[in-house]
This record gives sequence, structure tokens and C-alpha cells, in this order.
Amino acid sequence: MKSLALSLSEWLQGKCVPAVLLAVIVCGGIEAAGQSRAKSRQKQSAQTMKAEEVREAKQRLSALGYWTGPIDEAFDEGSRHALIAFQKVEGRARTGKLTAEELESLRAAKRPAPRASDSAHIEIDLSRQVLFVVDESGEVSNILPISTGTGKLFTSQGWTRRACTPCGEFTVYRKIAGWRKSPLGLLYYPNYISGGVAIHGSLSVPAHPASHGCIRIPLFAAKAFSEMIPIGARVIVYYDLDEKP
Repeated sequence: MKSLALSLSEWLQGKCVPAVLLAVIVCGGIEAAGQSRAKSRQKQSAQTMKAEEVREAKQRLSALGYWTGPIDEAFDEGSRHALIAFQKVEGRARTGKLTAEELESLRAAKRPAPRASDSAHIEIDLSRQVLFVVDESGEVSNILPISTGTGKLFTSQGWTRRACTPCGEFTVYRKIAGWRKSPLGLLYYPNYISGGVAIHGSLSVPAHPASHGCIRIPLFAAKAFSEMIPIGARVIVYYDLDEKP
């Protein structure tokens, strides 16, 4: 798995206050319950596939740049998220279920191309609800499914606004290690790009927009993602050219 180039000084700049202990304790129980449900879904979604087919699917996902778990015969949570990201990119039904049809599609697929290829950066595709990590050669090296702002009105701390993820070019200006408890919920390894909008791990990353404006990524990848992204990293957020926000 490739990562963006970063220096020791950038790492030190990105190191922030420790995680909130209470958040860790509370989320431990929630995460355990969520993992139990996820394991049940994973077993059901891949129960008709042979072990060698599951391994092949994971190998193909990894080769195409999708962030998955270990390459083995277990269709785990990382595998499900990687498959959903693939389904989003390819315009397929976002089921997260591995079938013979999905495997055939994986065999024929090509690595997606980024919108920009001039330098290492992050791309947030709001239309397809995916995140691309683009390396210095201009290749998409890692792909994650995301869930962004719903576009609906919400009220927090007496302030009513619309849950929108802003478009444009930004830089990561602040990072927090571990859990952070915010007025709108729990964030895992948040990477702030604009005001309170951050790319962060979440216990809930549905296949559709569901956040207050932040960019949710799967919990299993959040720590590694934050560690590979330095302070000052370029982030491009956009909709498809043919789609209006």
C-alpha cells in the first residue's frame, strides 16, 4: 500500500491532544456490537462463494487500488467496504455482497483515474461517494468508500444550517489522534480541511450521504489514513462534471 510522502516535522505538526477517554469507553461497546452485526452480514454475503474465489476477489480489489483487508479467504469488514467502493466507482448496485457477477466485473475492471494527476493529493468524489489517495506519480493508490453531507437542514447548539460538504481545494490544517467527541458526534482520527469539516473514521459509513458535512471513512482504515496524510496535504472535493450539487 503506497502512501503520500511526508517528513518528520510534518508528523510532529500533525500530532494533537490525546483521545477523549470517555469516547473510547463508550465506543468500545458500540464498536463490538457493530462488528458482530458486520460479521453476520459478511458471512451471508459471501456464503455462496468458494474460498479461492473470495481470495481472488480480494486480490483484484487490492490490485485495482481499493483499500481492503488481508488477502485471504475471509470476506471481512475491510473486504465489504472495498467492494462497496468498487461498486460505487463502477456504477453498480451498492450491496457490499460478493457474488459471481461481482467477481466477473472485478476481473474486467481497470484502476480508476483521478481528476488531477500533477502531484500527490486526496480527491473526494461527492457524486460517487469515494475517496482517492493519489500518489506523486498521479496514480490512484488507495480508494475508500465515504459518506458526506446529506444536504438537509439540521440544528446544533442553537444554529441551524445545511449539512453540506464544501467543494473546492483545501489543505489538511489540523489532525487529532484517536477519538474526538464533537457536538455532532464521535470522530476517529479526524483530519480537518475546512472549519469543522474533517475526513474521519466513523462507526457508520452507509453507501449514501449521511453526515452533517464531514467526510466519513471506514473505521478500520482511519488510523492508517491519518498517519499517511501530512499536515498541508492537498484535498480536492468535487462533484462529477455533469452533475449539479
